[in-house]
Amino acid sequence: MALKRQNEISATFSMASMTDVIFLLLVFFMVTSTFVFPTALEVNLPQSSEQTAIKPGTRVYLDREMQIFVSYDKEEPQPIHLDNLVSYLVTLQVQAPESYIALYADEEVPYGKVIEVLNLAAQNNLKMVLATKPAPTSAQPQAASL
Repeated sequence: MALKRQNEISATFSMASMTDVIFLLLVFFMVTSTFVFPTALEVNLPQSSEQTAIKPGTRVYLDREMQIFVSYDKEEPQPIHLDNLVSYLVTLQVQAPESYIALYADEEVPYGKVIEVLNLAAQNNLKMVLATKPAPTSAQPQAASL
């Protein structure tokens, strides 16, 4: 006596769960791609072959009209006068003593103005670095062969 199963096993593959996974991956990559820190000001940075991966907590912007802006963490840049810059940066440095301050100076800003801001930071024991954009590989110096 042969017993038959009531339900037959289907040999088809359901794509419903696969589309759910693809959709979740798409949403994940769209959300994580917004974590890039775009600069809110139009500052044309000079090029440099040396780069570092330091993520500054505080940013100082010096645009081509010699106006100074500051932003902390993810805030929008706010205009500030040079006389008030040091006191603002010192109060932020007390909150986060191990963080760096990045100076984003437009390449058309005179060298003396950039040095003036860097000297103000150095006189107050602040760690300030000058931000640059990467140089093209053709402009980078080649290692000397021995």
